[in-house]
Amino acid sequence: MRHLPHFSCAGAAIGVYLSFVTTNTPDAWAALGDPSRRAIVERLAERPRTVAELTRELTLSQPAISQHLKVLRAVDIVTYTADGARHVYEVRPDGLAALRDDLDRYWRTALRNFQRIAEEER
Repeated sequence: MRHLPHFSCAGAAIGVYLSFVTTNTPDAWAALGDPSRRAIVERLAERPRTVAELTRELTLSQPAISQHLKVLRAVDIVTYTADGARHVYEVRPDGLAALRDDLDRYWRTALRNFQRIAEEER
């Protein structure tokens, strides 16, 4: 949370505290490391939704959801289509397939290492 300086207005001190969402996430795995983004992806995996729908379902503000969606779009996990003034967001199957490919590769590597260790111990 970033703290901005206090301002004075009509004799009263006003403190401004704003929370900023980091948008320089380098990859899909890092993007999904954020619990809010995972919650958004879980909802979008069920069915496409608008920002307004996500805001009603999650305990996040509309600007925060929009920033999280920006990050998820940047790493190709979600996309949107325009429906008039609304944007309807959905999961990109190709984006999730890339994550699945990573998991499959990690699993194959782990199994090969387990097999190598088991054979060495014989």
